[in-house]
Amino acid sequence: MALDSAGAMAHVTTPSGRVIAVHEGSSLVFGRGPDADLILSAGRGLSRRAGIISALAGGALVANISYTHALYAEGDGFRIRLPRTDPGSEPAGGWFVRRGTALVGSRAMLDEGQPLRVAVVSGSALLSDVDRTAGGRIAGGDPTLLPLYLDPNTKLFLVALIWCRPWLIDPARAMPLPRTPEIARGALEVTGAQHEIECFDTDPLYRDRLAARVGEHLKVIRRKIIERGLVRPGVRLSDEVAVGVLIENGIISPDDLTRFSDPAWCSRQEDLWWTQVI
Repeated sequence: MALDSAGAMAHVTTPSGRVIAVHEGSSLVFGRGPDADLILSAGRGLSRRAGIISALAGGALVANISYTHALYAEGDGFRIRLPRTDPGSEPAGGWFVRRGTALVGSRAMLDEGQPLRVAVVSGSALLSDVDRTAGGRIAGGDPTLLPLYLDPNTKLFLVALIWCRPWLIDPARAMPLPRTPEIARGALEVTGAQHEIECFDTDPLYRDRLAARVGEHLKVIRRKIIERGLVRPGVRLSDEVAVGVLIENGIISPDDLTRFSDPAWCSRQEDLWWTQVI
């Protein structure tokens, strides 16, 4: 791969400040092993052949080519875990940078301020086979497509947010996750449904009925995770695994916690939950 800058579509800046130009039609493999085009002095959190940056006509595509290690792309308000590559197959997706800069690396590289910086002149979009036909999350006008999108103005999103809340608050993940009845009661609290909270606490039939409805929402979320290939076949989708997938893929993020203090969003959720029979 040529390292000169004439006609370059993308520029990759290393933690040490070295700038490498990647021309349209060419690519750059990075990792900590000797067979990478760009060798990085990173810990074992980065694979020996970690990722590939490909310059395309519209920008740069960053993909995880490791079979074993996670790779992340980060920008303003998001951190996305790029899917690992199955042995013998092509990468399942990647982060496509149309304009601006994306930070790329292992979790430690990002947390320690030592990422690769991938810059192009022309929005960002997460591309995968499913994303080419599925809707994506539009945030602040940027066409940022996530591998799974949950509309914030749905009951499904509120259920997912309450489910993830303990780990969003505690990144160390020491806090236990809420079970179905606790999520159901949390929905009542968020929507200010005082009468329904009283019924939930005193009427077992009402409590069981609401918990069953929330349980159906959780089944839908699990099914979406499986359908989008966000877990490997055969993996048991426990609460902990499912919540980890939602957070690590940016489907539910710490920024979403601010919705609990947003009167307009809470009012919308109240309409969704209590203007129809549960």
